[in-house]
Amino acid sequence: MAYSEALSDQAVAISVSESPDLGALGMGEAHLRDATAEMARHLLALGARVAYGGDLRAGGFTEILFELVARHRRDADEGDQRAAVLSYLAWPVHISKPFHDLERYSQELEGMAELLFLAQDGTPLARDQRRDLQTRAAEPGEWIEGLTMMRRRMSRDTSARIIAGGKVDGFLGAMPGIAEEAQVALEERRPLYILGGFGGCAADIASALGLAEVPGVTAREWGQRDIFANVLTPDLSNGLNPEENRTLAVTPHIDEAVALVLRGLLRLCRGPVAL
Repeated sequence: MAYSEALSDQAVAISVSESPDLGALGMGEAHLRDATAEMARHLLALGARVAYGGDLRAGGFTEILFELVARHRRDADEGDQRAAVLSYLAWPVHISKPFHDLERYSQELEGMAELLFLAQDGTPLARDQRRDLQTRAAEPGEWIEGLTMMRRRMSRDTSARIIAGGKVDGFLGAMPGIAEEAQVALEERRPLYILGGFGGCAADIASALGLAEVPGVTAREWGQRDIFANVLTPDLSNGLNPEENRTLAVTPHIDEAVALVLRGLLRLCRGPVAL
């Protein structure tokens, strides 16, 4: 019988971006980058694929995942040749980049990661379709719709969502990106893991849920924050009990956060558990 990794049938979405609270928490950008890499590395080691809605900018979080998969191959099942990292590119992201740059990325990442081009409504575009489109700057309305539809496509394609960090101003979509990605995961009934220990939007969501207050993080108000007020801990559907979710929401220790996320995912894979 062929060996099968525990999470080989899972594609896990990671939502992480800059946090305005890192300095107040005694951290720097490197802490959040390292947390992203460690979380992804453990998921890959258990056979999962990692999905990210990226922008391909130099030094960004997408680049971290590409560098990671170049060093740490996904521990795939026998015969499983699927890409380890799925990079979802929203319409306004990729339409503003020359196709030859996107083609170069695709060729460099072949066998490790896959770029997924999405139309404005979130439907996938074949590479030949994208080649025939003219490069141009996206309009503000295209950013709002395109990012929302990309997040919905990702949620449908993945089995769980992890959120960390996130700014709550200066965003291009309908609402802060981490918030919209959490909202979509809840609407689609995807397991949601909230890493609030790095502050930012994820900490605000943990606070709005009444889950936990992250020490050192001042509560912020931002548009549509109240949509999380009526969400209950069981609605996270993540395989963790209330105490484990509270710990995950405040811990600044990535080893502890990784252990909790993997515990929840593995419990879900093994079937319903009384928590």
